[in-house]
Amino acid sequence: MKNRDFRLTLLIFATAVLAAMAAAVIVFGGFLPPYYEKRFDASAFAPPELVYRPADYAELAGWMQDDLQPAFAAYLKSCAVLAERHPDAPANPHENLGDALRGATLGGAAADWLAPCRAAAEINAQKDADPAGLGSALRGFFETHFQPIEILARRSPLPGGPARRLRPRIDAEGTFTGYFEPVYAAARQATPTFSAPVYRRPTDLIDVDLGVFRDEWAGERIAGRLEEDRLVPYPDRQSIDEGALTDIAEPIAWMEPNDLLFLQIQGSGRLRFESGGALRVGYAGQNGHPYTAIGRVMVERGVAPPEEISMQTIRAWLASATPEAARELRQQNASYVFFQTLDALDDDLGPLGAQGASLTPERSLAVDRRYHTLGAPVWVDIDPVEALGPEPIRRLMIAQDTGGAIRGPVRGDVYWGTGAAAGEIAGPMNVRGRFYVFLPRPLAARLP
Repeated sequence: MKNRDFRLTLLIFATAVLAAMAAAVIVFGGFLPPYYEKRFDASAFAPPELVYRPADYAELAGWMQDDLQPAFAAYLKSCAVLAERHPDAPANPHENLGDALRGATLGGAAADWLAPCRAAAEINAQKDADPAGLGSALRGFFETHFQPIEILARRSPLPGGPARRLRPRIDAEGTFTGYFEPVYAAARQATPTFSAPVYRRPTDLIDVDLGVFRDEWAGERIAGRLEEDRLVPYPDRQSIDEGALTDIAEPIAWMEPNDLLFLQIQGSGRLRFESGGALRVGYAGQNGHPYTAIGRVMVERGVAPPEEISMQTIRAWLASATPEAARELRQQNASYVFFQTLDALDDDLGPLGAQGASLTPERSLAVDRRYHTLGAPVWVDIDPVEALGPEPIRRLMIAQDTGGAIRGPVRGDVYWGTGAAAGEIAGPMNVRGRFYVFLPRPLAARLP
């Protein structure tokens, strides 16, 4: 009896030792269980790389329920821009999918996109003949001409970092934020309140497309100006605030400094003058310095936790701070945007996106141009946005814009429209979601 108890005890002990050894092999051999992996945040991993997989329309939750007409109207605007391109020209000259996908393309040539655009024009010309069947016709159009491709982000552990023994991490979800066209008060001349100039693009600002020099730099740009035949960095926000462009750049108007910061973040807006009249302005250039989110600076300084940071909370803090403290925080973002007037743009249309097409509320999406072609349809499956209620956002959008803060393959910024109501939705929006780009079927068939 005692021998049996001894053997049982020995068996239990041996099993425990073997389990511990197996765990050690798993940990030190590079296969960490999920609970261990959660100890490492994004700083332990390299920047995301794009990976993809073909998807099917049947797996797009909400595809059969979405009203495709607003997205189709936005798509036609993009087609009008694409029609001006030479068929053999790259559809996305900024494309840079990374070393792992060198030679692959999600953009292809303009001709790849012009074929579905021609089919869309035919449907649009006949849409009044059968209004009741338009929804089915549009769904059939996209399903016939486009292959959904789910975009994923692969992040490899940094060599020598704390997560170096992990396998690369594949993220199916990315971050989605919102933006809008604000309406701000302005003055035609500087006043104590309206003291920040809305500068036109300076004549000495030089943009450099680095992809022209090296293929691996495609999608990267810098800006500067010439000094004695040398290209040097352009002044940063602090230098411009201190008058570096006073004799160089022409002010379009004058704004309250905090309003100017948020106009630059949004990239376009409408100015209403106290003396009467209004003016629309849009993006015309940037000083080449990287964009820094001052909300992240506030988090790092312990001003507010990450979940409380939004456009509204940042504005509230700036409004309550001393002028010196507010200016110091604004200047943490060295990036500075210049504007042009949009006199010829219809007031009923949205602002111009980076593609050159006017934006459509709730259907235009800003993306990272290193990965995605402007004009491409994108299906988004986004977590609920607090200002809109508990339902997820599942709808077709069109990639028509970009932005300094929009970085990464699974990253989107939804345009919500003009004015304060749109700002209440866009300002706090920071949710997770999935990203499916629609590629013309011949282009998708050429993917490795």
